[in-house]
Amino acid sequence: MLTDSIPLPLKIKPMRTLALLRNTCAALLLFTATAQAQTWPTKPIRFVIPFPAGGSTDIVGRVIGDKLSVALGQPLVIDNRGGAGGTTGSDVAAKAAPDGYTLLIGTSSTHAIASSLYGKLPYDQIRDFAPVTLIGTATIMLVTHPSVGVKSVRELIALAKAKPTLLTFASSGNGGVSHLTGEYFKSQAGVQMQHIPYKGDTPMLTDLVGGRVSLAFGTAVAFLPYVQSGKLIALAVTNAKPSPVAPNLPTVAETVPGFEALQWFGLLMPAGTPKEVVARMNAETLKVLRMPEVREKFTAMGIETIGDSPEQFAAFMRAETAKWGKIVKESGAKID
Repeated sequence: MLTDSIPLPLKIKPMRTLALLRNTCAALLLFTATAQAQTWPTKPIRFVIPFPAGGSTDIVGRVIGDKLSVALGQPLVIDNRGGAGGTTGSDVAAKAAPDGYTLLIGTSSTHAIASSLYGKLPYDQIRDFAPVTLIGTATIMLVTHPSVGVKSVRELIALAKAKPTLLTFASSGNGGVSHLTGEYFKSQAGVQMQHIPYKGDTPMLTDLVGGRVSLAFGTAVAFLPYVQSGKLIALAVTNAKPSPVAPNLPTVAETVPGFEALQWFGLLMPAGTPKEVVARMNAETLKVLRMPEVREKFTAMGIETIGDSPEQFAAFMRAETAKWGKIVKESGAKID
């Protein structure tokens, strides 16, 4: 046959050439990615914080951002994009170019609760992001205005049941942890309270301290200065165990068995960001989280510093999504 007359080396040469080309391309891609990671960043990085300035997420982000700017040798330009429980800013980051120059601080609200609470999100909280690391978890406090006149969770529940239309609870926005924790409390304690949403911690605190709303669930970093000055009364923490930042406060679970809610903060980049860049961002962030001054500052804010791998953070987000999805379903919470 004609093909039998072709020397063997000529028949296999195209296959060898193709394999050589593939190996060469793979090596070039690896070299390019490695070179990019080594030279990155070469310009400022936009740091999207999906809540207004002055709130707990903003404070945590700025602490991390200041240190990362030094470590990376480029400014991290803060871009506060508040609205819709943090989903507005998260969508901005999700749709940004995956070139390593957009960073997002995500929270329980944006990357665990939102998918269950909103009928349709403009982004997929898992598919559209590349997890970097879990920064830490924050203590959530239940506080009231002094005019409410209660000093314990038990007294608060008794008042709410005696006067079902009296109490209002504030939140930093529809769909956020402060909102869902309040709805969860209503469901588990069997009480009624009217939800009053705000656009961020700052306007919420203004009305709460002014006595225009009865109570709120929120991070210790936001509430502690007002509790210490006597402008608000702290009743409990929503952690499973007492918090180091407020060791004398009981847990809500001591009165409402099984109750637990956490706020957390983590760093993410747009999906498709080169893995080498994500790995570099992870490594630099872990160094920042190990700095004594950062740990001390976060501890004072009621935040337990964690720092993990992108894979561990991804698994954590999936577990949190399942947990909060169940809470949303059981509480019957809806966006106002």
